[in-house]
Amino acid sequence: MNILLIGNGGREHAIAWKLAQSKQIKKLFIAPGNPGTAQCGTNVDIKSDDHDKLLAFAKENKIALAVVGPEDPLAAGIVDRFEEAGIKAFGPSGAAAQLEADKAFAKHIMKANSIPTAESRTFDNFHDAKDYIASRDEAVVIKAAGLAKGKGVFVCDEPSEGILAAEKIMVDKIFGDAGKIILVEDKLLGQEASILALVDSKNIYVLESSQDHKPIGDGDTGPNTGGMGAYSPAPIVTEKMMDQITREILVPTIDGMNRNGTPYKGILYAGIMITQGGPRVLEFNVRFGDPETQPILSRLKSDLLEAMLATCSGTLDKITLRWDQRPAVCVVMASGGYPDSYEKGKVITGIDDAQADEDIVVFHAGTARKDDDIVTSGGRVLGVTALGQTIAKAQAKAYEGVGKINFEKAYYRKDIADKAIKKSVS
Repeated sequence: MNILLIGNGGREHAIAWKLAQSKQIKKLFIAPGNPGTAQCGTNVDIKSDDHDKLLAFAKENKIALAVVGPEDPLAAGIVDRFEEAGIKAFGPSGAAAQLEADKAFAKHIMKANSIPTAESRTFDNFHDAKDYIASRDEAVVIKAAGLAKGKGVFVCDEPSEGILAAEKIMVDKIFGDAGKIILVEDKLLGQEASILALVDSKNIYVLESSQDHKPIGDGDTGPNTGGMGAYSPAPIVTEKMMDQITREILVPTIDGMNRNGTPYKGILYAGIMITQGGPRVLEFNVRFGDPETQPILSRLKSDLLEAMLATCSGTLDKITLRWDQRPAVCVVMASGGYPDSYEKGKVITGIDDAQADEDIVVFHAGTARKDDDIVTSGGRVLGVTALGQTIAKAQAKAYEGVGKINFEKAYYRKDIADKAIKKSVS
């Protein structure tokens, strides 16, 4: 069958890499793709927000399944468009995608269904938000309610920092319309984990756990990014903890979405803070996480296409996924200056050398081809992902791969997976 994957980031390269291993696929198209996805299938020069052209291409090329990677087309209702045209699409409807696209909607679902999360207030006026934040004497988290590419969250230890963050979002409009409404939340203490699950509106199939590293600097310092690295599994998510997360968070969320008239289908990503009082939801995403997808799919032994088709047909209860028991670590190599301004067009060398080891895969995120060279074209450039017998060995191998790759002003964190290593030896 012919498959169309929509997107062009590191997540999409990982999905394309895994889909390309399926014996059921005749042709794999990626729109628009990147130099990495071009090694897995055929890139198509159509942007992910051009729904008309994507749909026309799907019809012309007899696409059996469209897989939507990024959140923007999901929130804009691309799955609805494809399904109305009789083409299966992997992902939630536009209404269900509000779980990520509208944090105020997500909070409503959580509160209505007694799903554990941080206490919060919602504001559409900066002066009201400022007055409320100023009345606080504890740390706050300021969130843009709309889509902000993973950067719309400010963790503020002092209320004065929270006021500045709210001003940046609502007055300076650094995230545009995504910041028209903000949430002011209590800061949760604990360790984060990323829980991804396939959902077919009635069945939930939880994938292997992972942990992302959002801040730009070692030791989780500096501003938040789209993610500087991830590993799977996350030792902090024990079998008992996963059962609790499924019982107290995933099941009531899906039940609540059904009762709300917005049934959920696709991949559901729950960002969890594991506190002393138990797991709490930080946020929901309605697509595969980036960079969590890279280590998770590196460990998946089963056919990803079969799992996606089961999700679309409502038969998740009929599948069983097999996993490589070895841990995986992904280290993101970014452009110098990211998440603020950075230069593009830097020539990248050493990718093939890094991938000479069969346990290392270099996923392209922000790259482009210029003549015979691969060059940087985004903030997060590559995701160097490695398997190892232990989390420490996977980490060492990932950094070994990073050491073989060069581009001007390359930046990466030096402590990806340190938390897991400390947990496993404690």
